Amino acid sequence: MTMMSKRAVVAVAALALFGVVRAQQPQAGAEQYPGSDKRVLRVCADPNNMPLSHKNGEGFENKLAEMLAKQLGWSIEYTWYPQRMGFIRQTLRAKKPDSDEFKCDLVMGVPEGYELTSNTKPYMRSVWAAAYLKGRGLDTVSLPDDILKLDSARLGKLRFGAFAQTPPVDWLLRNRLFEQTISYTRQSGDPDETPYKLLERDLAEGKIDVAFVWGPIAGYSARQGGVTGMVVVPFPVEKDIQFDFPISMGVRHADKAWKNRVDRFVDEQRDQIRALLASYGVPQLDAQGKFIK
Repeated sequence: MTMMSKRAVVAVAALALFGVVRAQQPQAGAEQYPGSDKRVLRVCADPNNMPLSHKNGEGFENKLAEMLAKQLGWSIEYTWYPQRMGFIRQTLRAKKPDSDEFKCDLVMGVPEGYELTSNTKPYMRSVWAAAYLKGRGLDTVSLPDDILKLDSARLGKLRFGAFAQTPPVDWLLRNRLFEQTISYTRQSGDPDETPYKLLERDLAEGKIDVAFVWGPIAGYSARQGGVTGMVVVPFPVEKDIQFDFPISMGVRHADKAWKNRVDRFVDEQRDQIRALLASYGVPQLDAQGKFIK
């Protein structure tokens, strides 16, 4: 090989290496987001909150994060913390020890209007629901209000399960059924005692006849078949009690460009997101409040 050809090979190799380095770094003038420097989507999540999230990656919020990471061309890194009081303070707003870097940059599910985060466009609108088991005298119930049409003797013996300070409690109070209700706390001190487990266990054991629970949890439980014969009856939209809630993703208030980028993802992937949620049995409503089939 001549000296000139050797120089040519070195030059080509150097240009190729330079191209790789440039491809791995954000382009000049491109919008910068949290995680851009390392190309990592850093997610704040509960390690045991099926069907929403789980440390084994089985929750629909995990799958949603995978969709976003794929679109960005990034990997995923989780900060796990039980979704109890202090969750945002311990995750999205917390910094790594001896560092100015935040632990994570995105919460996959927050109610629209949640004050502790800046919220993206909603990617889901779901609803609270009633759940019961077939063959236990409730098979005529296709709407929650059908429970009120049962004969007085049967209605008077029913035991209801509801989480404190949730819309179904207002429904039970309105219909004078609260005295027949077992009240569950929304944030148990035991991170392993999830609403999903309570629903399946207490219905199966006959401790309660009807469970009032967030629709995604009820729908997933019925879809998975953990308890045979579970029927899920979502509440319709009404004026007096709000049973339906839009769900967004949450970022820090200062991260405006990041919020806008996630908004674009929600707009571009809306059909795929709906299909993902449907695969988990999530009851979904459209912008007019009608159930999506």
